[in-house]
Amino acid sequence: MALNFNKAEFVRSAGVQRDFIRDGLPQFAFAGRSNVGKSSVINRLVGRKNLAYVGASPGKTTQVNYFLIDRRAYLVDLPGYGYAKVSQAEKERWAKLMETYFQQEADRITAGVLIVDIRHKPTANDLTMHDWFRQTGCPEIVVANKLDKLKKSQVEPAMTLIRETLELTERDLLIPFSAEKGDGRDELIRHLTAACGG
Repeated sequence: MALNFNKAEFVRSAGVQRDFIRDGLPQFAFAGRSNVGKSSVINRLVGRKNLAYVGASPGKTTQVNYFLIDRRAYLVDLPGYGYAKVSQAEKERWAKLMETYFQQEADRITAGVLIVDIRHKPTANDLTMHDWFRQTGCPEIVVANKLDKLKKSQVEPAMTLIRETLELTERDLLIPFSAEKGDGRDELIRHLTAACGG
């Protein structure tokens, strides 16, 4: 049965390892750089305008945020990376938290969702995150957001560049997505539901 992403509720922000949720429910880890529209993708997915900002105010940029979906799975919103305006100490704290999450929680990640900007070649940080997902062994879905910003003729070359940069095979999932217009939403929900056996 498909997961109902419209039934979503904020559960917790975790800033330290002891606050990570470990109740056995599937977890979908969402990652992406700060300006890629990760919150907008999540909000489009759950059909709300501001869910992803709950518990993620500016002072909590280094937190891992958990949202319960349909009482059956968690959407785990990881801190945005690559944001130039935060201090080095903040970046280091984020890196340590992320490292801990991927080391300690790897077997709890049901699927990883890496959000990239369809208009640009994936960054070094995107590649690092992609490697982290691969090392956990969980299925990864790459979401190429901001589809609405491209002309139709630009989409295929942009998707090819992302595939080549991340070294994706034909079997790897790459979904063109528009948080603005909703393109790709149904496909992403379908793959996430399949990942947790639905």
